[in-house]
Amino acid sequence: MMKHIMVVPVGEKTDTDALYVGIREFPTEKVYLIARKDRMDSMREVRKDLEKFKLPVSVIEMAESNHWEETFRAINEITHIEKGKDIIINVATGDKGARCIAISAAFVNGLKAFDVTGSEVMMLPVLKFSYYRQLTDKKMDILKILNNKDCCSSLEMLAKKTKMSLPLISYHINGNLKSEGLKALGLVETAEAKGRLEVRLTTLGKLLIKGYVS
Repeated sequence: MMKHIMVVPVGEKTDTDALYVGIREFPTEKVYLIARKDRMDSMREVRKDLEKFKLPVSVIEMAESNHWEETFRAINEITHIEKGKDIIINVATGDKGARCIAISAAFVNGLKAFDVTGSEVMMLPVLKFSYYRQLTDKKMDILKILNNKDCCSSLEMLAKKTKMSLPLISYHINGNLKSEGLKALGLVETAEAKGRLEVRLTTLGKLLIKGYVS
């Protein structure tokens, strides 16, 4: 029987009942607790509770700031450490914010995740999707340039920095009927400012550039 690597976000008050239900439902060989620095007391309590299962437990500590980036970083780190293993995320254990971020991380990385209501487990859909397969070299170049703090106050500036024409930049940003643009992929956003169209990376775009998205 295949055993799972279970990822458990730790909240201010972690739902240990949901943790136990998950371990009961999914044979587990190892548990990863991901916790912010200000949740270390809660993490230690959860780790102590897990001693009764005699399971190996690893802790990945996250900075208190930038919860999105830190959670994606932690899950990305686990996927590299446990490459080839069956990783599953228990999104029921964290607080509301941690749950939302963990679900998003599972979705964009194509990982299995589940929620718990009472004693019932509900599997969440797995999205078999790779952003990198959707991105051409030119689209990646645009994202990398947008990741620089001094870019981009306008499409014209972006065109100049990428050495692409305005129509081509517009195509990569907005897409067409046959190809999704960076906006539709949720990687960039645009806004009118002083009569010009600014282009910025979204949170997801920044995470992808840092390698935290599969």
